[in-house]
Amino acid sequence: MSTTTTSIDGYKLGKVLIEGKTKQVYNLPEHPGLCLLLSKDRITAGDGVKAHDLAGKAQISNTTNGQVFRLLNEAGVRTAYVKQCGEKAFIARRCEMIPIEWVTRRLATGSFLKRNVGVPEGYRFSPPKQETFFKDDANHDPQWSDEQIISAKFELNGLTIGQDEVDIMRRTTLLVFEILERAWQTKNCALIDMKVEFGVDDDGNIVLADIIDSDSWRLWPAGDKRLMVDKQVYRNLTSVTSTDLDTVKRNFIWVSEQLADIVPRKDHLVVILMGSASDTSHSEKIASSCRSLGLNVELRVSSAHKAPEETLRIVREYESVMTNLIFVAVAGRSNGLGPVLSGSTNYPVINCPPVKSDNMQVDAWSSLNLPSGLGCATVLYPEAAALHAATILGLSNFMIWSKLRVKQLNNFVTLKKADKELRGVRNV
Repeated sequence: MSTTTTSIDGYKLGKVLIEGKTKQVYNLPEHPGLCLLLSKDRITAGDGVKAHDLAGKAQISNTTNGQVFRLLNEAGVRTAYVKQCGEKAFIARRCEMIPIEWVTRRLATGSFLKRNVGVPEGYRFSPPKQETFFKDDANHDPQWSDEQIISAKFELNGLTIGQDEVDIMRRTTLLVFEILERAWQTKNCALIDMKVEFGVDDDGNIVLADIIDSDSWRLWPAGDKRLMVDKQVYRNLTSVTSTDLDTVKRNFIWVSEQLADIVPRKDHLVVILMGSASDTSHSEKIASSCRSLGLNVELRVSSAHKAPEETLRIVREYESVMTNLIFVAVAGRSNGLGPVLSGSTNYPVINCPPVKSDNMQVDAWSSLNLPSGLGCATVLYPEAAALHAATILGLSNFMIWSKLRVKQLNNFVTLKKADKELRGVRNV
């Protein structure tokens, strides 16, 4: 096949940038900054010592990879993945790859047991155990320490990999594992361990890259190793028949079908109830912060003092149709709205009064000084109200939980980059 004339789904392929055991990476000359990853109908194990053709694997792998990155991108994780391109390929931002595999383990199994004699299979790591391996097939991908990674001084797209970059990748790896772990829990499947890789894009940013498919993890339905549906089934085979390969393929198809059915639920609502239309600006800030975290929001106006019956009617209206429901009360001066809501509903109520500098103490105190028996929380800033609502809803919604975790990671990365830029002795 001539790479100068071949195209996939309208994308003209340039030269092969890299070819691995199960994929090819092509330059896209008409789309600077992007590349195309094409999967092969090939399955391998043991650094390629065991290898077989497996018809249909490329399409299954590409579909699975797209489904995984769809979830991660929706959560806000920085990835190289752009979109699927045909049945066997996808488009990604072009990166220089960091030659380190990051492995995260929830349970001890596989090679970990061989390297850590005495640890029983199934030992649970809390937090998950993280390991790093240098990508070197000739030496069977040796395990590396942080110090070895830092000492290697990998330089990719102008970025030297040091302690800060290792810290960022370590936190991101853990985040990716925990997001997918919670996603799989919705299908009663246990994510046992997985591996990921990172690249550095043209702007010098570290992004999650490469492929995540059934070659990348151990997955046990109902937490039962005997039901494993990942590549370990293939690894365990001492001899491989066509029937064995059909079993492996069926497992991979099952995984892809389950992923397609993992759709973040939208069965929740945050009702921002303001005591006056003059509180609209403050309430809109709360709503904007809620939407950035993937929350469904409605704004209503009603006063607990001036229209108590209507206020309670609005509460009952939402209670009759929603089960995951949160009320945010926006009322200043004498805040009766939040306490009335709290005393009238069993759903969470969050006070977020539109305080002003000239009456902050009085307005805040009217929200804090509650009668006994009431339990509504009080925050002063719109973002804090949204975060508090998301924390509650995230207990039963993995995508909302994931967006919160990504926000925490982004805060960490921002601080890391700022500190890296400013630290050091300066003679002014």
